[in-house]
Amino acid sequence: MVLRVQKMGVRVLGIAESFRMTAPESILAGVVMRRDLRVDGFGFSRISVGGDDATEGILDIYRGLKRADINALLLNGSVISWFNIVDLDRLREETSLPVVSLTYQESEGLEGCIRERFAHPEEKIDIYRRLGPREAVRLKTGFLVYVRSLGATAEETRGLLNSFTLEGKVPEPLRVARLLARSMMRGQMTGGRSAGGI
Repeated sequence: MVLRVQKMGVRVLGIAESFRMTAPESILAGVVMRRDLRVDGFGFSRISVGGDDATEGILDIYRGLKRADINALLLNGSVISWFNIVDLDRLREETSLPVVSLTYQESEGLEGCIRERFAHPEEKIDIYRRLGPREAVRLKTGFLVYVRSLGATAEETRGLLNSFTLEGKVPEPLRVARLLARSMMRGQMTGGRSAGGI
C-alpha cells in the first residue's frame, strides 16, 4: 500500500501516554487527525506502568474506534510507561497499517537499563531488540527526530511527519494526544477503555 501523504483525506491515529511512577496504570490517548489537522476521533485505554501490555492498549484504541479510514499509526515512542515496550511488528500485522514511532533525542539504547530494573528482563529485551535501530529524520521545521517506520518508505515517513508538524518537532496528532492523556491523568476527565468521535 502506497501512503499518499499529499492527499487532504489522509488520516493518522496518533498515540501518546501519560503516567506517574506512583500509579499502577498509565493513560494512553489516541487522536484521529486528518492532514488538514482536523480532529475527527479519539479514544483512550489504560496500560500497566512497567508492564507488557502497551501493544494491546494501542490495539484497544484502534479496535474501539472502528475506523476503516485510518491510513497510518503514529506513536509517541516505542518504549513507554516505564519500559512497557510496544511490539511494532504486531501492530503492523494486526492493523495492516504503516506504523511510525517517533522519539526526540539520541540514545545509546536501553537494554542495559532494562537489565538493571527488571528481575526477569528476557522478554522485554527480546521485544526491544526487535524494534531495530532508529533513523534520524530532519523535519521541515529544521528539527531532528528519530524514527522507526514499518510499512512506509523513508520518503513517505518524512512526508507524513512534515504534513502533520506545524512547528517544533512534535506532530499535531501526538501533541493533542499527549494533552488528552495528561488531562485524563490529572483527573480532569474520567473513563477507562473507551472510544468516540467528535
